[in-house]
Amino acid sequence: MAPEKAIGRVLSRSIVLIAFISLGTKAGYCQSAKAPLTVRPWTAEWIAPPNITGNEYGVYYFRKSVVLAAKPATFVVYVSADNRYKLYVNDVLVSLGPARGDTYYWNYETVDLAPYLVSGKNTVAALVWNEAEYRPEAQISVRTGFIVQGSSQAEDVLNTNNTWRGIRDAGHQPIPGYFFAASKGEMVDMRQTVKGPWTAGNFDDANWPMAVKVLEGKLKGMAWGIDWALVPSLLPPREMTYQRILKLRSAQGINVPATFPEKKTPLTIPANTSVSLLLDQTFETNAYVTLNFSGGTDAGISLGYAETLYDKGSNGTRKSNRNEVEGKDFIGRKDSIISNGSKDQTFTTLNFRTYRYIKVFVKTKHDPLVIDDLYGTFTGYPFKQTAVFKTDNTEIKQIIDIGWRTARLNAWETYMDCPYYEQLQYIGDTRIQAMISYYNTDDDRLARNALTQIDHSRIAEGITRSCYPTKGTQIISPFSLWYIGMLHDYWMYRNDSDFVKDKLVGARAVLDFFSKYQQADGSLKDTPYWTFVDWAGNMWGRIEGTDGSAAIYDLQLLLAYQWARDMEQTMGLKDLAAIYDQKALQLKATIRRKYWDPTRKLYADTKEKDAFSQHVNALAILAGIVSSQELPAVANGLLNDKSLNQCTIYFKYYLHQALAKAGRGDDYMRWLGIWRENIAMGLTTWAEDSSLPTVRSECHAWGASPNIEFFRTVLGVDSDAPGFTTVKIEPHLGTLTNVAGEVPHPNGKISVEYVVAGGKWKVNIHLPIKTTGTLHWKAKTYVLKPGANAFVI
Repeated sequence: MAPEKAIGRVLSRSIVLIAFISLGTKAGYCQSAKAPLTVRPWTAEWIAPPNITGNEYGVYYFRKSVVLAAKPATFVVYVSADNRYKLYVNDVLVSLGPARGDTYYWNYETVDLAPYLVSGKNTVAALVWNEAEYRPEAQISVRTGFIVQGSSQAEDVLNTNNTWRGIRDAGHQPIPGYFFAASKGEMVDMRQTVKGPWTAGNFDDANWPMAVKVLEGKLKGMAWGIDWALVPSLLPPREMTYQRILKLRSAQGINVPATFPEKKTPLTIPANTSVSLLLDQTFETNAYVTLNFSGGTDAGISLGYAETLYDKGSNGTRKSNRNEVEGKDFIGRKDSIISNGSKDQTFTTLNFRTYRYIKVFVKTKHDPLVIDDLYGTFTGYPFKQTAVFKTDNTEIKQIIDIGWRTARLNAWETYMDCPYYEQLQYIGDTRIQAMISYYNTDDDRLARNALTQIDHSRIAEGITRSCYPTKGTQIISPFSLWYIGMLHDYWMYRNDSDFVKDKLVGARAVLDFFSKYQQADGSLKDTPYWTFVDWAGNMWGRIEGTDGSAAIYDLQLLLAYQWARDMEQTMGLKDLAAIYDQKALQLKATIRRKYWDPTRKLYADTKEKDAFSQHVNALAILAGIVSSQELPAVANGLLNDKSLNQCTIYFKYYLHQALAKAGRGDDYMRWLGIWRENIAMGLTTWAEDSSLPTVRSECHAWGASPNIEFFRTVLGVDSDAPGFTTVKIEPHLGTLTNVAGEVPHPNGKISVEYVVAGGKWKVNIHLPIKTTGTLHWKAKTYVLKPGANAFVI
């Protein structure tokens, strides 16, 4: 049996169980996010197969068998690898990892093997791969290595050392393809892979060489040098759920049974035949793809993956309705396989693939090939949607559902900007994604992980990288200011001030960096690095007047000073809060003097006042430099002046908050045009920007801001104090007359209900224990107490 068969068979057996973890069922996936309370010094070694440099592309297999006198009640081990591993116990997949970090914080997973151990002989096996120069941009690496450490003396029998065997698989090669910052494709020659069920106990590994020591395993702080400074991963294991591919959209060279691929149906490709199949998941997904096949000696198979199809002849530059397949070109990444002719071969991707469409191409030689099965295993961070929006409006439900799918596909071991192209945790994206998590789930672990990693990304100058983890150093300087906003968001919506306080040193470093580029009047001049704001107009490049300054950068700095002042005043250095307050006051006056145009009643982009944008005026409202008398005029400009540089779907997050603050929140449903365009064009996730025929990524979570605003703006539920200790409820219902919902809260959940009956509004609000708040309704304020609150207004 080929190694891929074992992987695929074990994966398919495990994933059915994994879906039921929440029901308490024992599952074939047992790593834990619970960090050990105490960890003794490790004695395990980082190991690798012999005769490799450790820096080349490679797929490797490791095995060790042990005999246990009895089945243990617990058997906890710590596992890590560089780049990645899949761990098996007695032919069952039990853990994938490690969660990405950097060499100063290299994660290990905590795994209880006991449910899969038996009395007598047990075999633990691992698949480890290093994509070397082809590895994803987010993958930091030292060299190929694998480590297992027991949590106590009883488990030390599995410590990695020269009692383990390890071998390189000769059948794997990379397929670089065109630009992908995410993982590349695989070329697998089944004729050269390791034969047999190598994860099972009855496999004969006598010819495998003994593994060799690479380095000693050292926990962070226990070694004077940094190779892998090991820390426990605090994230839960990713979800793994069996997922059928739903539709066949076209077939060339063969007649296909009606049940293929939605149901497991064998498909025979005759000898000396070329076949092309276009499969449609019907929605975008992230999944490990498994192909089971038999026969077909020397046959070539390719699996192509695409988010959408392109208009024929456009060379991958134009797209139309995503549901259409006629007159389209398939352009995407791919995996390739060469069959060895045996029965029951299996290929499962090392990394998950992102796709809506899969193109299967098979070219047989002298033997027929049978596709026994083809399916996916959905994977993602195991978020559970605890927020509820109750309405008869089907459009609202559809927008929330698409937004939730978009958020899910962009959350794995980190938040991601897009799952198909880059898989990078960009701050601009991540701030919005974290807010989606706060409003839709009661799980903030991924947000905490993001804040910690971004803090770790700071370079010596004090500024953060634009995204992290990453093997490179890209800096989008305004994103560092959004990081301070992201930290402030966590402080306001999650009751954990100690976590935030620990990050204030980093926020100070960021502001100190920007202070060096402030002129005497506080305005930034020649802001360094990439000054990206949005994909709109010139907002992705540099926006500067003749004095080297621009309103958009000054406003972002102003907001950062305001956020930092609030946090420092409450839990940091009060003297520093006073300094930030003075800097903010100075910037307010400077922005007003330099950029306000009294004729147009708008803020200009530069001191020359020859360009205007929604971006600048939205942030001016949010920063509090638009007076109550000016708010109506500025809001009218934002809504009606089409000469303004318009926000794309990303920056509408800030635009809509500003309009709500300006008193226009009742019109929220009128602002959803770009989301309606996405739906009309057949997208099942939100696109990266608003140019849908030419947009690159089909799945960007920063577009899922309605999953915040349906709860914050429409239902009106918002934090009114750090830690969400008090609640402000100010609904903007527009034409809705019967709507209700629930929002997660650190103390439980907030529920609201608004119903018109007999010409009156019946308002029911339930707050968690130890939580108070206020209801703001048509210029009146009502006090809210913990528990039930009922009003007839």
